[in-house]
Amino acid sequence: MATKSYQAGVKEYRETYWMPEYTPKETDILACFKITPQPGVPREEAAAAVAAESSTGTWTTVWTDLLTDLDYYKGRAYAIEDVPGDDESYYAFVAYPIDLFEEGSVVNVFTSLVGNVFGFKALRHLRLEDVRFPIAYVMTCGGPPHGIQVERDIFNKYGRALLGCTIKPKLGLSAKNYGRAVYECLRGGLDLTKDDENVNSQPFMRWRQRFDFVMEAVHKAEAETGERKGHYLNVTAPTPEEMYKRAEHAKTLGSRIIMHDYITGGWCANTGLANWCRDNGLLLHIHRAMHAVIDRHPKHGIHFRVLAKLLRLSGGDHLHSGTVVGKLEGDREATLGWIDLMRDSHIKEDRSRGIFFDQDWGSMPGVFPVASGGIHVWHMPALVTIFGDDACFQFGGGTLGHPWGNAAGAAANRVALEACVEDRNRNGAEGLEKRGGDVLRKATESSPELAAAMETWKEIKFEFDTVDKLDVVHR
Repeated sequence: MATKSYQAGVKEYRETYWMPEYTPKETDILACFKITPQPGVPREEAAAAVAAESSTGTWTTVWTDLLTDLDYYKGRAYAIEDVPGDDESYYAFVAYPIDLFEEGSVVNVFTSLVGNVFGFKALRHLRLEDVRFPIAYVMTCGGPPHGIQVERDIFNKYGRALLGCTIKPKLGLSAKNYGRAVYECLRGGLDLTKDDENVNSQPFMRWRQRFDFVMEAVHKAEAETGERKGHYLNVTAPTPEEMYKRAEHAKTLGSRIIMHDYITGGWCANTGLANWCRDNGLLLHIHRAMHAVIDRHPKHGIHFRVLAKLLRLSGGDHLHSGTVVGKLEGDREATLGWIDLMRDSHIKEDRSRGIFFDQDWGSMPGVFPVASGGIHVWHMPALVTIFGDDACFQFGGGTLGHPWGNAAGAAANRVALEACVEDRNRNGAEGLEKRGGDVLRKATESSPELAAAMETWKEIKFEFDTVDKLDVVHR
């Protein structure tokens, strides 16, 4: 049970920060927390404690409270809801005045919302499920450097998803051999190739040599195919100064796109790099390395939909979003929810997709969701159905594992995508997943590369139960 002295403090929080009569303002930042309290801590008191500790409260009354207008600046816990199928947790909704946050700083917003309160002893678990950013705050953020439509114009790609490949093995190749792999993938039919998240500047392949050989490969593939190509050169570095040095070199080589690990690299660094990309005309691909450390536990951490919103505000033209059908965690309906949050201008509350608030992005450009992780040609009908055209399908082993080599793997990916898009355009998206096998088999009549790919991966599936399910049914 909670101690008597602690209970006294929490009750004080309740009197000040629990305000069920409060109607949130259009300018408030709203947060939904999933709270699992310690035994003996009432719901309203725990919700009030979260609101207090993430805004103006502390563990005791302080005389400096008299020097400010706490009634204006405090966070307000204004609603509590049951979590479907969970008897020990509940949702608490908190409203924060917009003036608590520095304009255009996702760093400052999340330092407040998740800074100290997650270590609060009164809570067994705490998870930030969703955040509503008012349009007044959205307009202070730079957002994606360019966005979906501008990227399509830059690469001259329309009417289908983009096709990419992560070079494997991601560690150990020399810079020249790495460039050879890039060239084979791009000449075979892919639009893009990429560094993986942990390819930075290791002894086996320093960043400058990788950049030089990769861009030589990109230019050669463009000359041979007549198509615009790109490679995500990872500029993530130990310091911001080094990051910008690498970005500048990528620009001098004629790269159209660079890459950043926005969680491990840091949100401050990411916003700075997004601003640089906007000023210098380069697209920015974002990898979400380390996200599952934060978002996978269903009762503790920050949900990925919040991390996706954070990235759209901070800046990025691509963001890895999960695949639903690949090797990585991802509930289908939840994934559909956060890819809408990445791409659309206005998203309505939809609990069936895990969306707790209406979200208005105004004129902020959308972000390409990147489906990556264990996908191959047999997944193409599902990928086209789930993601539509405004996405990037990022293969790895599903290109480089082709028995005839990288170029053949790329050709198989391209034929599979174009066959599925053609069928969808003719017959409609509904039912594509069911008839997809026949669509792909028909396409093999003109593509032996696709036939070989289908034979290679026909038994490869990733059928594991999703850990982080939506809270819409009893578990």
